[in-house]
Amino acid sequence: MNIVILTGAGISAESGLGTFRDIDGLWTKYDLNDVATPEGFARNPDLVHQFYNARRMNCRTALPNDAHTALARLQRDCPGEVDLVTQNIDDLHERAGSRSVWHMHGEVTRALCDACGHRWDAPERMEPSDPCPACEAAATRPDVVWFGEIPYFLDEIQDRLERSDLFVSIGTSGSVYPAAGFVAIAAGAGAQTLELNLEPSDSSSAFTEIRHGKASELVPAWVNEVLASAK
Repeated sequence: MNIVILTGAGISAESGLGTFRDIDGLWTKYDLNDVATPEGFARNPDLVHQFYNARRMNCRTALPNDAHTALARLQRDCPGEVDLVTQNIDDLHERAGSRSVWHMHGEVTRALCDACGHRWDAPERMEPSDPCPACEAAATRPDVVWFGEIPYFLDEIQDRLERSDLFVSIGTSGSVYPAAGFVAIAAGAGAQTLELNLEPSDSSSAFTEIRHGKASELVPAWVNEVLASAK
């Protein structure tokens, strides 16, 4: 069985990393036009770096939860192919033991040079004056996909969706494209579709099966079912 799994902010919320919709969360203290767009970075790179320095610190102190660990176990023990796609910019999947994670929105722990495209591991703090280690231009930014930019790995993800037998969406709002359209691609290819979410998403009606509850409870239970049926 070929399984494609999409994870969103809801899977990391129980590790202390807030979602866009959290009341009084980190995101609500900033205008997203100022900290999550290329235009905002051009206007005030210092503010953007401060914002992502805080997110990077929050990410590094967070720990994977039972949902992350269960998905790593599924990748390790499932006899079929399990592709893990995430909208999250944290590294909790990798720290839980997952391999080949497709970070379609980039990674807060990585840096990108706007001038030459070079990428490297981000230091704990980034500043507008930081030189690129490849070209030395002071044009470094977090390696994350901002609003108005094209997500990473879309061709690879579509290929896997079209070959999938099962598509599972975990902890996503179902409102942000292109990820919100993944269920339609998978269903169009004949795959079964499953949503695991705290509450109905904006695209719940497109799934053949829906389960609601905490990711740390739903995901391990579902992984146990899959591995038991594979024996």
